Amino acid sequence: MGVVEWLVGPANDFIWTYILIGLLLLIGLYFTIRTKFVQFRLFGEMFRLIFEKREGNRGVSAFQAFTISAASRVGTGNVTGVALAIGIGGPGAVFWMWVIAIIGMATAFIESALAQVYKVRDGDTFRGGPAYYMEKALGLRKLGIVFAILLTMCFGFIFNSVQSNTISQSFHDVFNLPYWVVGLLLVILTAIIIFGGVQRIVKVTQAIVPIMAVFYLLIALYVVASNITEVPAMIALIFEHAFGIKEMAGGGIGAAMMQGIRRGLFSNEAGMGSVPNAAATASATHPAKQGLVQSLGVFFDTIIICSATAFIILLAGLYDKGEESGILLTQSSMAVHVGSWAPYFVAIAIMFFAFSSIVGNYYYGETNIEFINTHKSWMTAYRIAVLGMVMFGALAKVDIVWSMADLFMGLMAIINLLVILALGKVAFRVLDDYTKQRKQGKNPVFKADSSLKGADCWREE
Repeated sequence: MGVVEWLVGPANDFIWTYILIGLLLLIGLYFTIRTKFVQFRLFGEMFRLIFEKREGNRGVSAFQAFTISAASRVGTGNVTGVALAIGIGGPGAVFWMWVIAIIGMATAFIESALAQVYKVRDGDTFRGGPAYYMEKALGLRKLGIVFAILLTMCFGFIFNSVQSNTISQSFHDVFNLPYWVVGLLLVILTAIIIFGGVQRIVKVTQAIVPIMAVFYLLIALYVVASNITEVPAMIALIFEHAFGIKEMAGGGIGAAMMQGIRRGLFSNEAGMGSVPNAAATASATHPAKQGLVQSLGVFFDTIIICSATAFIILLAGLYDKGEESGILLTQSSMAVHVGSWAPYFVAIAIMFFAFSSIVGNYYYGETNIEFINTHKSWMTAYRIAVLGMVMFGALAKVDIVWSMADLFMGLMAIINLLVILALGKVAFRVLDDYTKQRKQGKNPVFKADSSLKGADCWREE
């Protein structure tokens, strides 16, 4: 048995999951305490900052950077992953999904603030992320290259093939479209966007993300309003199953915790090192601003979008029948609420979620390819490879690549978590500087002194 085969085997997949969850929880709790509960203290500030205007002519706005990260974060996992968590772990999984999201908001602040501190200029834009702060802050370029390769393989190739596979399967089942037709259309649409550079990517994501969010949340609100008398019982059910004596005695509480935590972690990506690549693109007067904006992104993904799916499923009352799981459970639950057009709604929702993820995932790979080598031929080769994986995903069964994706994502997270733990004092200093200036009634402006190695953008400003 080879090393990779051993690492992604069923037993070791279980071990990997527990190691990763343990690290994310412990480090997330540490950052929560050291930032004095930044996710609560500055929650209102996050909403103010998301609509702040761009500073100067470089980079993108706070909202545009938020939509790039949301495009990648909010994918088919928000529809199918939540259904799997509830199907396996019961209603209590939703509570633990909320808990891990709240803890993850602090981790998201740290890694995104660091991405801003150590970002670099790229013409009229900025780029950055974990690979960049590994090199600039710690002098570990080789480790940065390893991270960049893992992220590019995971997000640029594997996850994009999974997203296109989900779209093609859904449209084939609902609209009876041939897989190759869906794949070809996805390739054409993706090519138009990714060959237009970062500005075209942000234009697309800032259009798609609000539309898909409003579209999905309006349906969820309709479902909740239509079942308003059942909502108190649903909330009680979530808490009862999260802490219930019956579940504790039968081991069900462990399943609820495991599934809820796993769903929350892998959905909002806090600590994984992917979102900082989007955070670095923003033009801001202070690094803490994008830290706070991307912290809000965790709330948006898990507390808002994942909860919408959870409420649709729980109010339908089919989760404990044991007949369906994943996308079928979501689809059947939707049919209870809206009738026969549920499959069409789910297919359209998947199209929005999955295609936006393809665009967001592509950008994460792009900025890491530029870290490895800035020659144009590398970028052209990467774009062609991404289009190839989109077509491959539409035509093939991609179950095999999921284990490899889990391995790459786990390694990414472990590397990134250890690095941001080492650089945590920089992020704490940035946050203290921001809150001090806000208390003085100022619009915070960050100035890097000579002691802050690698923060070149902020010295020039």
